[in-house]
Amino acid sequence: MNEDTIKGNWKQFKGNMIEQWGKLTDDDFDVIDGRREQLLGKLQERQGLARDAAEKQLKEWHARYPDFRFND
Repeated sequence: MNEDTIKGNWKQFKGNMIEQWGKLTDDDFDVIDGRREQLLGKLQERQGLARDAAEKQLKEWHARYPDFRFND
């Protein structure tokens, strides 16, 4: 998958993530930039989740949007 496809993918699914995790900010999404580990860190920080709870939520979200591909 080329870089333009990944960036388009990220923008498309960012809205779905905002619906799921409303405490994430635009600045958070700029930092995350489609990277799984950064998303997990921000979920822990903003949502007040333990690592395993963040992983579980992310896996459940990804099951609903299997076409999403992380950058890392």
